[in-house]
Amino acid sequence: MLASLKIKDIAIIDELDMKFCPHLNIITGETGAGKSIIINA
Repeated sequence: MLASLKIKDIAIIDELDMKFCPHLNIITGETGAGKSIIINA
């Protein structure tokens, strides 16, 4: 199971540190905000 994700200098994301809950996690945002970049990282 994925517990956390760190991203640095990928596409439009300078730095991101996410921690996930054990059950359901939802990533939302406007068009072009970087949701797909996070999923594909």
